[in-house]
Amino acid sequence: MSVQRPQHAALTQFEVRADSLHIGGIPLARLAQRVGQTPFYVYERKAMTERVALLRRHLPPDVHLHYAMKANPMPAVVQHMAGLVDGIDVASGGELRVALDTTMDPSRISFAGPGKSDAELSCAIAAGIVLNLESEGEMERAAVIGQRLGIQPRVAVRVNPDFELKSSGMKMGGGPKQFGVDAERVPDMLRRIGELELDFEGFHIFSGSQNLKAAAIQEAHEKTFALALRLAEAAPRAPRLLNIGGGFGVPYFPGEERLDLEAVGANLARLLDELRPRLQGAQVVIELGRYLVGEAGAYVCRVVDRKLSRGQVFLVTDGGLHHHLSASGNFGQVIRKNYPVVVGTKVAQGPREQASVVGPLCTPLDLLADQMELGQADVGDLVVVLQSGAYGVTASPAAFLSHPAAVEVLV
Repeated sequence: MSVQRPQHAALTQFEVRADSLHIGGIPLARLAQRVGQTPFYVYERKAMTERVALLRRHLPPDVHLHYAMKANPMPAVVQHMAGLVDGIDVASGGELRVALDTTMDPSRISFAGPGKSDAELSCAIAAGIVLNLESEGEMERAAVIGQRLGIQPRVAVRVNPDFELKSSGMKMGGGPKQFGVDAERVPDMLRRIGELELDFEGFHIFSGSQNLKAAAIQEAHEKTFALALRLAEAAPRAPRLLNIGGGFGVPYFPGEERLDLEAVGANLARLLDELRPRLQGAQVVIELGRYLVGEAGAYVCRVVDRKLSRGQVFLVTDGGLHHHLSASGNFGQVIRKNYPVVVGTKVAQGPREQASVVGPLCTPLDLLADQMELGQADVGDLVVVLQSGAYGVTASPAAFLSHPAAVEVLV
């Protein structure tokens, strides 16, 4: 039986046999039968496990790895990741409940994000997780809630740094932001944390996401450590925790190259060797979401109609932007580009054609592939959007036009 690998760098994570995609070792058509309906998301355990192992090989051994579950909060995925990583980072009370249902010790769960409600703060404090404080007001509310519960809140300060992660897909720091406390305001906040007798853990400094340039991440790490050491001088005690964020990107589009993880890890090891005496035993954490799960997932939909309009082929599927807003180009892309898309049982062989893949929604924005070269597809064939393990179903307007929800499976 022949085994092929598609040429695009983003198409190499799943095996192709007899021109059919295999996910979790299962032929795509068989997998669709097993799921019982389309559209669906499928996530592969093996790919996630291998990604964590890759990070362990290249990052310094004393750096802890946390999973930012906002990238993919499917409970089965979070359960799997909990057995691989050192901690989980959540961004809502709902995510916190999922994280607390895993085997992860609550002391290794942290909660970031602006606008935490009093109910969310109360649950987090009662659970004994680390609150990443996003504002002075949130700090004061946490203190009052802790007094009411008779529990000393464990807190870290999320810092809006005075720099940004260059070349990042989404800038989370530098300039005015709704995320974190401006670096210049943090010293006063640290003194107040001491007055309130909160249990100070350390800092969370995150400057950007989806970056494929090792040099930019290396520079951000250097600036992050320098900022943390400067802020620590005003802390009520030496930090026990330093979350330096993540930002590691994955390739989505032609021409993009994978992040040089070896270079990032080597630079981080050098920095830690130089700074360890000044860190005074603080646990360094890298928090990753997309990099851990993004390439482990695929979105699968079925062709329900094939039509020709003024010379252009349209494959109309039962899936679309209501399930996969990112692939439609309406979730952060400035200029729309195609995600890697294949006809799942006609990956690389047989007749080819230029075609656009569209969904069933009454909007021209419902576009999953714009005039791509694909295997010639017929009604009933399965179209697969790769690189779909992160920011898929939960980042999409599932209720739009009241179409059925997508199923999620882990294999």
